[in-house]
Amino acid sequence: MRGPLIVKRAFSEPLLLLAALGSILLATTTLVALTMYASSIAEAGVRRTMETASYSQTVATISSPVTAETFPRFDRAVRAELTRAYAGPPALTTSFRSDSYAMPGQEGRERPDLLRFGSYDGLDRHAKLVAGAWPKPGDDPVEVAISLSASSASGFEVGQEFTTRGRLDPRPVRVRVAGVFQIDDPFGERWAGEQLLSRGVERGDFTTFGPLMVTRETFLARFATSVNATWSAVPDLRTLTPERLRPLAGAIGQVEERLKAAGCGSCVATSRLPDLLTQLGTASLVARSTMLIPVLQLLLLAAYALMLTARLLADHRRMEVALLRSRGAGTVRLAALAGGEALLVALPCAVVAPFLGPPLLALVNALPWIKASGVRLAPVADAGTFLVSFGVALAAAVLLVLPALAGARRTYVEEQSARGRGGGRGLIERAGADLALLVVAGLAIWQLQRYGAPVTATAAGGLGIDPLIISGPALALLTGGMLGLRLVPRLSRLAERITSRRPTLAPALGAWQVSRRPLKYAGPALLLTMAIAIGIVSLATASTWRSSQLDQARHQAGADLRLSGPADGPELGALGRGTAFTALPGVTAASPGFRGQTDVSGTSAMLLALDASKLGELFHLRSDLSAQSVGELSKALAGDRAAGLALPGRPAGLVVTAEASTELPARLVLSDGLGVWRDVSLGLLKKGTNRVEVDLRALAGRSGTITYPLSLLGLVASAQEESAGSLTVTALSADGQEVAAPRLTMSVGGTSAAPFVRRPEPGPLPVVLTSDLSAALKLGTGQTGRASIDRRVMTVKVVGVVETMPTTPAGQPALLADWQTMQAHELAAAQLPRPATEWWLAAGDTAPAVAALGGHPEWDVTALDQRALAAALRDDPLASGLQGALMLGFGAALVFAALGFLVNAAVAARERLAEFAILRALGVSSRQMLGMLAVEQAFVVGLSLVAGTALAVVVGVLVVPHIVLTGQAAAVTPDVVLDLPWTATGVMLALVAAVLFAIVAGLARHLRRQGHGLREEQ
Repeated sequence: MRGPLIVKRAFSEPLLLLAALGSILLATTTLVALTMYASSIAEAGVRRTMETASYSQTVATISSPVTAETFPRFDRAVRAELTRAYAGPPALTTSFRSDSYAMPGQEGRERPDLLRFGSYDGLDRHAKLVAGAWPKPGDDPVEVAISLSASSASGFEVGQEFTTRGRLDPRPVRVRVAGVFQIDDPFGERWAGEQLLSRGVERGDFTTFGPLMVTRETFLARFATSVNATWSAVPDLRTLTPERLRPLAGAIGQVEERLKAAGCGSCVATSRLPDLLTQLGTASLVARSTMLIPVLQLLLLAAYALMLTARLLADHRRMEVALLRSRGAGTVRLAALAGGEALLVALPCAVVAPFLGPPLLALVNALPWIKASGVRLAPVADAGTFLVSFGVALAAAVLLVLPALAGARRTYVEEQSARGRGGGRGLIERAGADLALLVVAGLAIWQLQRYGAPVTATAAGGLGIDPLIISGPALALLTGGMLGLRLVPRLSRLAERITSRRPTLAPALGAWQVSRRPLKYAGPALLLTMAIAIGIVSLATASTWRSSQLDQARHQAGADLRLSGPADGPELGALGRGTAFTALPGVTAASPGFRGQTDVSGTSAMLLALDASKLGELFHLRSDLSAQSVGELSKALAGDRAAGLALPGRPAGLVVTAEASTELPARLVLSDGLGVWRDVSLGLLKKGTNRVEVDLRALAGRSGTITYPLSLLGLVASAQEESAGSLTVTALSADGQEVAAPRLTMSVGGTSAAPFVRRPEPGPLPVVLTSDLSAALKLGTGQTGRASIDRRVMTVKVVGVVETMPTTPAGQPALLADWQTMQAHELAAAQLPRPATEWWLAAGDTAPAVAALGGHPEWDVTALDQRALAAALRDDPLASGLQGALMLGFGAALVFAALGFLVNAAVAARERLAEFAILRALGVSSRQMLGMLAVEQAFVVGLSLVAGTALAVVVGVLVVPHIVLTGQAAAVTPDVVLDLPWTATGVMLALVAAVLFAIVAGLARHLRRQGHGLREEQ
């Protein structure tokens, strides 16, 4: 008959039964959803990374010298080992390059132009024919296809036949050009190691054209004379799971070793994929570990809410249990009754929770940052989710049973004597457990701040989740709440003294009630405090994460749009690039820039040079990274600039007439209207009068135009010491028009420079240093000193110090200088001007400019778009996954708080029905009754809101900046700054207070109705 007794006993307390059912169902559902979410986010993050990984990140290349005889054996070994490593055959491409062949008609020259033959599997899938057809197998003549750029450079056309001879293989090769093709993306990563194929010509000690592409059969039959073969493998990694990351990385890393063991001793394997997979495995582990933080917070909150409900249930049944014991019920039977009752509530929750988890995650999909990322979470209930659900439900059942067992040994007399007794301090406070927990929480947070993530090295040498670190935030919230409980008796006594002096009845009764039984109110206060703190910490983490993504994007990009690439090119020359870039749609400001590694007094540093007058519009420096604003730095950086001799009109050519006392190589330095400096060779000037023509239009490239006016800045000439001489520019003419210019005369010994417009020597070079470089040079803001930059000692003046320089990683020393001032110092030191390796652009909307750049791949420019970068960072599932978990925990925490408050208030009010009826009989009005309840509960609510907010601020400062990481599980640059969204926090606190006081009002109304009946009965 135990079963029916358990059911009857459980349903004798429907309110507490429903409260326990709601708490367990909420805990199991939320924790199951969080488990599903963590697993789904990790898989989504791996999948997204693999889908967006570039060709260079995923390709594995194996190269080896081959002959026609060795290639088949090597090819079989390579394919077998790659299939074994990837657990399936990857997409494999084989390419070849021949030895050098002389250009037809140049066989007898000592330094002829050269040709190369080649073969590339599936070239027709990456290129389109411009003319003719793709070559067919055969060796007399050998049919070839040539790229459009190589055809233009060499003059070979479709149908043309010629004979060439190899420089190592004297056998003649008769060639017929079968087709001309154009590669779809000649500047893509696929062709990074195929410069000759993408550009058509390479100029160095020899000029090489080609490659002349033939079929694989033709190449092996005619050109495979111990030449290099390259196998490029690109696997399909879209279905890769986090569990396979490290095993796959290890398998790929062993390919070369296994190939050598298989007989290919000359095989060399290279791939960036193992590093990517290893790093991704670490990032996935860190992402899942950080998502355990809200899980543990919710576990503690759920456990406390359940214990609170169980304590109420045990207190309500103390007399009943005592009577059962007096009638012979033993501890085992009482434990069986309590356990059966707990299982009656817990087991249905365990069964239902896995099916409620997916709909709950559907709400997470609606979060803006999850929705924007394109990640769609659609998990289904499996064995693992049921295991988690039953584990949580059973733990909840145990928590429900423990308070009942704790009081099962008291007799009826003991219960009667203990009834109504209140204490000022709880057991935990008396034992000092809250102080002990404070020490543990402090240690956990210290470790989190030290390691930067809840992942540490294991004894086996791998990585694992550190349970102490991930528990730190939850322990901090619990400890803070428990320490706050020490305030309840003290504040209640203070409130009693204050209200007792006032003539109004309701506040005095309410404060006296709280002061008389503080522990009755301490439990709900701790629950509310923890819930409020979890909610605010969740909001702060989400807001901090979003702010950090923008800060990272702004720091990495440096400007709205940063363009990098070669400073000079055939399509856009040095003086044509700026004109094209500033004409992009939406661009409002632009500056040429130099960015590169340099040596600064023995320290490897990043040198950044930009137009100081444009920093305010271009330079993205977070305000807390420098004591000076960007505007102040902009004004201080502008130093002594060079003056130029402006050329009238829009000249296409320039003629320089110069007298040299000896043979002198000379270069002319000029700049355009955008401030781009360029040096032009005047060749080797002969002794006597020299007339040199300079094609200015060529400086802009084939499709570029110059931004006028052009200015002549100076001459740089060099001579050996024994042949030192002098150089005088006697005349200048632009497009046949004489340029009025002062006579320029210079003495040349070694390398010398002379400006066209004489100015005093430039003063110290103003620079902005990073803090570590400032410390290394022992120079602070406003100080002037000597520093070696590129091994040239010069005087610098530090006008500002920043913690970290935009575009540089953390810990990278860097210095910033004004573009024009730096170039003036270079010219004064007879150095050639630095090239404009980058262009920094400001644009309100960068999308049109990026789209326009995408239509010109021939410009050979790489665009770093700050907005696109911010979107990519925001949409990374591994980086953003914590936010969804926090929002789940946030919602569950508030529901737990409301549910716990409702149950505690209802039970406490029900226990005091007789007291309320007597008060009503004594003439206490309904308004006074409501006031008394409001004072009692306002004490709990007000204390919880204030304590929860204060606790959240403390935990946020200590924890949040250390759990916001990049998608690669690395520390964020610049450092994370805590962003507490006070508006959202205020709205949340107001809503919570409104809900809780609505509960109080509802209880008061209910008690008033019950009080009328009880008063009449009495």
